[in-house]
Amino acid sequence: MSESAPNFDALFATARRAQIRAYAPYSAFRVGAAILDDNGAIHSGCNVENASYPVGLCAEAGAISAMIAAGGRAIHAVLVLGDGEELVTPCGACRQRIREFAAPETPIAIAGPDGVRARFSLAELLPASFGPANLRT
Repeated sequence: MSESAPNFDALFATARRAQIRAYAPYSAFRVGAAILDDNGAIHSGCNVENASYPVGLCAEAGAISAMIAAGGRAIHAVLVLGDGEELVTPCGACRQRIREFAAPETPIAIAGPDGVRARFSLAELLPASFGPANLRT
């Protein structure tokens, strides 16, 4: 994987396709996510709600699962797409999920229907994080 800047246009298009397919009958709040992996492949996920709210699935978790299933092992960029006026940043659990496969400097773009609204590093969203290196002896 080259060290060039991530193609956030491609990530946005992929997240948009996923967002359209989200299963959100309870909240009507659809989220799509796209991840660029260490092989240069893009993986997507969408939120999947459940009548028992705590067992729903976030878009970021779905995208990470798709990445792992396809053989990717490291996240090089993330884009999360949601509607509304506020930024739709990853929840706390998803920030930790991203941390498992991403470095602190990994870029995370937050988008709305018209494109990218903000960019953060993982370290900005999850400062002083606990990750795989903390468990190495």
